[in-house]
Amino acid sequence: MSDVVNVKIDDESIKLGQFLKLANLVESGSDAKALLAGGVVRVNGQPETRRGRSLVNGDLVQVASASARVADGSTPDDFPW
Repeated sequence: MSDVVNVKIDDESIKLGQFLKLANLVESGSDAKALLAGGVVRVNGQPETRRGRSLVNGDLVQVASASARVADGSTPDDFPW
């Protein structure tokens, strides 16, 4: 797995589809939809197909070898996933 990038969000949560774009894991919403339908996206190590899944501080999103963690500025670098 590649290095995990912390992606800061301004609210308490963010939808998975929005986070995929914010973290530059996809280029567009249609790309996100296709990846989710294909079972390629994992959240905290589990496959996820729901574009509307709510993510909170510390959640780890993986697409292939790229990884991004939802961060609010208080997320420790040694988070357990």
